[in-house]
Amino acid sequence: MDWDKLRVFHAVADAGSFTHAGDALNLSQSAVSRQISALEESLGVSLFHRHARGLVLTEQGEHLHQAVRHVVTRLAATEALLAESKDVPKGPLKVTATTAFGSTWLTPRIPEFLELYPDVELTLLLDDSELDLSMREADVAIRVNTPRQPDLIQRHLMTIHSHLYAHQSYVSRRGVPRTRAELGGHELISFPLGMRAPFANVQWILDAVEGPPRPGQPALQVNSVYAIYRAVECGMGIAALPDFLMHDARDFVRVLPEIGGPKIEAYFVYAEELRHSKRIAVFREFLLRKVAESRF
Repeated sequence: MDWDKLRVFHAVADAGSFTHAGDALNLSQSAVSRQISALEESLGVSLFHRHARGLVLTEQGEHLHQAVRHVVTRLAATEALLAESKDVPKGPLKVTATTAFGSTWLTPRIPEFLELYPDVELTLLLDDSELDLSMREADVAIRVNTPRQPDLIQRHLMTIHSHLYAHQSYVSRRGVPRTRAELGGHELISFPLGMRAPFANVQWILDAVEGPPRPGQPALQVNSVYAIYRAVECGMGIAALPDFLMHDARDFVRVLPEIGGPKIEAYFVYAEELRHSKRIAVFREFLLRKVAESRF
């Protein structure tokens, strides 16, 4: 199969139209159409269903698209590695992390990294779902659970602890629970039960209550750890939160400090093919240094 035609096919499959693919490739619509027709003729199959509103891959087109996309992502990774100089880390680096960790701990430290390595083009992708590193949705992931993909390199980054927290405004209004039984009488904020969570046992505050909680508990359920943090910051109630969220926070009070949640192990993860990337190496060492300074 001719690579030029496959490259055009990949662009059309991603764009969903000859016109948009042509814009991306700097080719005319007719030139793109001719390339696709020639590829279909050489393979003896139709790769797209043509509709008035655009193009849809056929079953054979889906199979080819998956194979071509895999090649394209590998070529992109190789191109990035070749572009790095022997001495200076440079080029694009996409990093994904959970919304809470990325927003509160990671982002404030990025300016220092970019000052040290100005030739690295950093993109942060904050998402509580796991992006696919093998498909280059991101280059590096900071994950708060053990990676399941066997082809990923993982380095333990930190152990995250969690405790119960309230804001001073809530404490001034409602006081502080002194026992687990009293905790059930307060406004509790929790991750919804039964929903996919960024890490295990995220709703452990509900297990910390001794005896039956009062009706209407939890008072608020939110499917985002960062949003729970903001709700506590607004004085809405008490929640179980990772300690890293408190690193630069003000006017938060640790409630029932003798009670702690399950430990969360965080990992620095990247694809095997990026093992020799200097961008990833310097970013990893930078994070390890910042974690040591934070004394998690």
